[in-house]
Amino acid sequence: MTRSELEHAIRAACDVSGDDELYVFGSQAILGQYPDAPEALRQSAEADVAPVHAVDMADAIDAQLGELSQFHDAFGFYVHGLSIDAAVLPAGWQKRAIAVRNDNTRNMTGWCVEAHDLAASKLVAFREKDRDFVRVLIVETLIKPATLLRRLRALPDRPQVTEQLRRAIRSWIDGVLSDFTRHP
Repeated sequence: MTRSELEHAIRAACDVSGDDELYVFGSQAILGQYPDAPEALRQSAEADVAPVHAVDMADAIDAQLGELSQFHDAFGFYVHGLSIDAAVLPAGWQKRAIAVRNDNTRNMTGWCVEAHDLAASKLVAFREKDRDFVRVLIVETLIKPATLLRRLRALPDRPQVTEQLRRAIRSWIDGVLSDFTRHP
């Protein structure tokens, strides 16, 4: 996905939902902070979004703009409408979200999750593709490990955020940093 495609997704999702603001919280939220993010971070053809005010319209976004929709067929990317509660994000993430609002969004706003918050959320899922995504953020110095660790400590208490997961994430980060310093 490109930044222009993300802006198109924001515009289309706002049109469908009737809301002029939405949260962008999947991997492609990185395009809010880094419009020219490395290609390795832009592999997804999907933008995960949640309307800010018209929260009941997430399913309508998914139905009209989602995977295998006419929108997907026409543009080669799609918009996944979800509740923001689908993401596990560190406390304070909304204050740090990056506004994407311009002529291409018709001045509607996509609030993109900031890179450290996005990385913390991805590590909660801890899938291989999510770890690969965060590894690129670290290696490309788009995030600072110390800030990421602070954001991980600010994750809410949710059933999936176990102490075992927190230890696994910390160990994984230590391993990435160790590899990175050995092989710059």
